[in-house]
Amino acid sequence: MDFNLSSEQNILKEAAHKLLAKECTSEFVRKMAEDENGYSPALWEKMAELGWMSLLVPESYGGSGVNFFDLSLILTEMGYYAMPGPFFATVILGGIPVLEAGSEKQKADILGELAVGKRLLTLALNEQDGTYSPKGINLSAVLKEGQYILNGKKLFVQDAHVADTIICAARTDRFKSGEPEGISLFIVDADKPGLVIEPLDTMAGDKQFEVAFNSVAISEDNILGEPGKAWPVIEKVMLMAAVAKCAEMKGGARKVMDLAIPYVKGRQQFGRVVGTFQAVQHHCANMLTLADTINFMTDQAAWKIDTGLSFEKEAAMCKAWVSDSYRTLVGLGHQIIGGLGFMEEYDLQLYFKRAREAVMMFGSADFHRELVAREIGL
Repeated sequence: MDFNLSSEQNILKEAAHKLLAKECTSEFVRKMAEDENGYSPALWEKMAELGWMSLLVPESYGGSGVNFFDLSLILTEMGYYAMPGPFFATVILGGIPVLEAGSEKQKADILGELAVGKRLLTLALNEQDGTYSPKGINLSAVLKEGQYILNGKKLFVQDAHVADTIICAARTDRFKSGEPEGISLFIVDADKPGLVIEPLDTMAGDKQFEVAFNSVAISEDNILGEPGKAWPVIEKVMLMAAVAKCAEMKGGARKVMDLAIPYVKGRQQFGRVVGTFQAVQHHCANMLTLADTINFMTDQAAWKIDTGLSFEKEAAMCKAWVSDSYRTLVGLGHQIIGGLGFMEEYDLQLYFKRAREAVMMFGSADFHRELVAREIGL
């Protein structure tokens, strides 16, 4: 593995850093938390012009056709600036299922618009059970006269209020409740009759929703892949999303370091610079150690995805480690900065909130440790 960036990757990373430094200030992040839509269409257009939405889309569908590692570079910069908006939901949660399971017509219809920023997507997966397992999928899809009728509720659907298309996981075989077989993915237009979208309050100000499906009729043509065989696709998408979320946490870890280290170098207490106290030095050393291991684990998992080989173990190891490490790193940042870090006016609290949220998304550290144990035969 060689994690040195190529010249093209450096250009991509630097362009993302430059744009977000200008457009995604902490004031902008706070403003978007209060904004009804939660993102700026003007910034979205600029991102589309730079080709960010097209990175995973093959050239045959109008995309750039690059790799997951390159996308992780963009996500890292987004994590550094705590960028809000539907990019993650559209590109990762919505785009990857279509790439993995869509027919040629479905890919042509959806991915071409996704690549130029003209279609926003999201994934409706979680239900009241709250698990990332087949037993958590109970929203029903019953075939009647050539249409599937969807009934049930989904929770924590990211950016559902602005999505043009919702990819929904449903159980098409009610006799196999709790089993991986019998689960299907559907392409649902967000303006379908019977679809009710209600906002949920969140700590980080991100846009999460409850989506109710009240006898929503979906054509057989809008099923992704083979009916009843969607769980392996969902598992793959969740693991890739977990690594993508780790890339965001990687950027957030770097930002917390950039907030904390200059602070302890300049802050004086008891007639001394705070950074000269041994306890503070140890905290900073531990933060750097955690940040470096976050970098390595994330890069390794992203690289493994691009190899085309099995990446389940590396992705699960990455999410388990990064979840714990990022939460600890942010906590150490708060310890050395003190009460100031919790004030709304100070940026560190933005990363504290996102850390608390990110560690639970796409499976907690304990969930992924169990996956690692399964992968090594335990």
